[in-house]
Amino acid sequence: MTDPRPPRSRTAAVPQGRARRLLHFGRAVGELAAGAAAEGLSRLARGQMPQVSRMVLTPGNARRLATRLSQLRGAAMKFGQLMSMDGHGVLPPQFTELLGGLRDRAHVMPASQLAEVLEREYGVGWHRRFRSFSFEPIAAASIGQVHRAVTHDGRELALKIQYPGVRESIDSDVSNLALLAKTPGLVPSGLDPAPLFERVRRVLHQETDYVAEARALTEYRERLGADELFVVPEVDAEHSTASILATSFQPGEAIDRLAEPGVPQAHRDRIAHALCRLVVREIFELRLVQTDPNFANYLYDAKTQRVALLDFGATQTVSLQRVEHLRALGRAMRDQDHDAMSRAARRAGFIAESDPPEQARQVVDLILMIGEPLAQDRLFDFAASELFKRSFEAGRDQYFGSGFSHAPPPDLVFLQRKMVGVFMLCTRLKARVNLARLFGEQL
Repeated sequence: MTDPRPPRSRTAAVPQGRARRLLHFGRAVGELAAGAAAEGLSRLARGQMPQVSRMVLTPGNARRLATRLSQLRGAAMKFGQLMSMDGHGVLPPQFTELLGGLRDRAHVMPASQLAEVLEREYGVGWHRRFRSFSFEPIAAASIGQVHRAVTHDGRELALKIQYPGVRESIDSDVSNLALLAKTPGLVPSGLDPAPLFERVRRVLHQETDYVAEARALTEYRERLGADELFVVPEVDAEHSTASILATSFQPGEAIDRLAEPGVPQAHRDRIAHALCRLVVREIFELRLVQTDPNFANYLYDAKTQRVALLDFGATQTVSLQRVEHLRALGRAMRDQDHDAMSRAARRAGFIAESDPPEQARQVVDLILMIGEPLAQDRLFDFAASELFKRSFEAGRDQYFGSGFSHAPPPDLVFLQRKMVGVFMLCTRLKARVNLARLFGEQL
């Protein structure tokens, strides 16, 4: 039987169709403009000369934008997630923090729309295939929400159910995001958001292919094998469809809860060390990387002290040639060798032969700065270090100064995204990890 209790989460039907979704984007622009105007008047009343960026990037506008993107879901919400994760140093801290709520908390479908999706995928009388089904989702993200179900033979499942129309709306949503980005003060002057929009478009097309994700999850599970700390769910093919991915249910809570007071430093360090070691294994041994570093994709089970790895929609393979490129980059970082780094960066594609010498030198300097922890055989204190801030500022100065002649290869962008996300999680946990030894094992 099904669980008749109404959802306790915020509910909103997923807007379907280009016109309806465009209307929501237009409302988002209007709400930002109205909020900016109110902030400007408030500042004038206090005798302050308002700046456009400060009028737009306010906590009130962040709440309004997060709510609107959460209602839209799809590419719009993915954009907000990337802003919250990649906006360090560009967006005000409060703005980034409020948008951060989009990482694992979307509006959820009302029960009527959810039932329509289930009937479309499983057929009339879909509920009879389960002993129980909870209408209250256990998670809701940009392209789907997750529900708990129990089969008649007692298997506990997590059903990731894709929002209706999300797959078909990706391209038009990305185009509509350009409208939102034109809001004065939302995007820093001189920053071209087009590459970010294209990145969102490609990621969404991959992540909405649940059949491909099921294959990637199964392959990752096989390559990882039995692990002392990490557990990977198992695909349940019987209850999976093109729009529903069924896997074994994994208990736990978001891993960043370990940052709460009372969790021993040694325990946080152990988990962070394991997460960093997993990234190293993914790249150099498994050659299969789950590239979405969303904190909600790691569930910590306090009872077993194990971490469940979730969401394999953005899984990427790593070629043997790319592994060798990364090893060369790692060795140059470890040795802080400028000449070796220049050669490795050219082979990897960070630098082209046509790049101006000064620009190439700045790229090499930036990569060596990022690799400083690999040259120090000691615990790297993520909470105390200013390395991320320094490297971001150096990259931003170069971007707005001499610029970059070309973007790095797409596969390296995704690998970088994964490593930065894991390091951000380690920072959130206030952890200490000897990165030199971890990476050194593979260099």
